[in-house]
Formats: sequence, structure tokens, C-alpha cells
Amino acid sequence: MNGRLALVDELASALGDYQGEAQVVVCPPFPYLAAARSVMPVSVGAQTLSEQADGAFTGEVSGPMLAELGCEYVIIGHSERRAMFGETDAQVAAKFAAAQAAGLTPILCVGETLEERQAEQTEQVVCSQLQAVIEQVGIDAFGDAVVAYEPVWAIGTGHTASPEQAQAVHACLRQALADGSPNVAAATRLLYGGSVKADNAALLFAQPDIDGGLIGGAALTADSFMAICRAAG
Repeated sequence: MNGRLALVDELASALGDYQGEAQVVVCPPFPYLAAARSVMPVSVGAQTLSEQADGAFTGEVSGPMLAELGCEYVIIGHSERRAMFGETDAQVAAKFAAAQAAGLTPILCVGETLEERQAEQTEQVVCSQLQAVIEQVGIDAFGDAVVAYEPVWAIGTGHTASPEQAQAVHACLRQALADGSPNVAAATRLLYGGSVKADNAALLFAQPDIDGGLIGGAALTADSFMAICRAAG
């Protein structure tokens, strides 16, 4: 729940001058989606959705609703949704399927806590989160999806996985996809999210299996966000 309506216009203005080749997607809070869609020169996505397409689920927002607003993407299974709202792997998988059923491209988030990393369970955790979705929707569904690795211990903390640490997990995720389909693995975009900033973005994006970033706090200031966009290409 960061940012206000003025930030939508600020980012739209800055992105209007962007001449790079990187694909940019902006995912504002629900109340600002219509405004963002009307002014953004780039694709717009939502931060979550319901796994239900319709029904009496007061306060929920469905995939078809987001599609009607002009959304193209939606973030699925962000660590805060998992930790604060109790979203399970099964529910995340259901949301992934609901997003694609509505014609949206899911951005699936996976990541480990500090305790899991210290216990050397990182690869087991992230691949288990990924596999839960593959088992429900099938590997081919990832031909039109994005996967974002966001170490929970690095989100909003100022701590960032080193380029080598991030690359190791991305390579693991790429291999997990390749076990199902080498072609899908090669086509799936893998993003890194976890305190990405202007001064570390280029090194992260230079890694062979990191295709871009899922930007959080640094996107709340147009200058810092645009610096990251330029680092991406």
C-alpha cells in the first residue's frame, strides 16, 4: 500500500521519455489501475487476484475484472501474500490458473526465508513452490508466464542477494523448468526481486539466467525506477 495517485502520473511521465528496449510493466494498487491504464505508455498489471472468477467474495478482485480494466499481467504469490495472508502453494497455483484463464500473464513469485537459507534449503523451497504450480497447470503453461525469485530476507531490508547467489537460484529454477520442457525453460522470463536498486541492477541483470527485475521500493521514485530500467536495456 505504498504510493499515491500522484506517483502514477510521475511514473507515466518518466516512462514516456524512456528509449530503452527493456519491457516495462507497472503494477499499482487496485484503486489506481484504471488511472494507470489511461496514462501509462507501458503494460499495466495488478498485485494479486482472487482464484475465483465470480461469486459472493466481498472485497476480492477477479481475473476477468482485471482484464476488463486493461491489465495484462498480475503478480501471483508475492512473499507478503504468502506470509501475511496465508496463501498456500495450492492457492497460489489456483491463482496462477485463474490468471491465465482470464487472459492475464502471471508473474509467479517464489523465495525462501532467512531461516530456510541458513538451513541450506533455498533450492528445495523455491523449486517446491514452482513445482506446486507446474503440477496443477502443466509445464506448457509457463510458456506464457514469468517467474520472479524474491528472497524473503532481502525484500525491503536493504540486503540484496549477491549476483552469484541470485544466479545460482535462477539457474536452479531454469533447470526445474527444463526438466519438464527445455523449450519452455528457454522461453520463460526469470526476474530477480529483493532490494534491487540503481547501483546493483546492472550486475544482477548481467547474470546469464536473470532476465530482469521485480522492483519494489525503488519504484516509488521515478528517478530510481528509470535508472533500473536503463540498466535493464
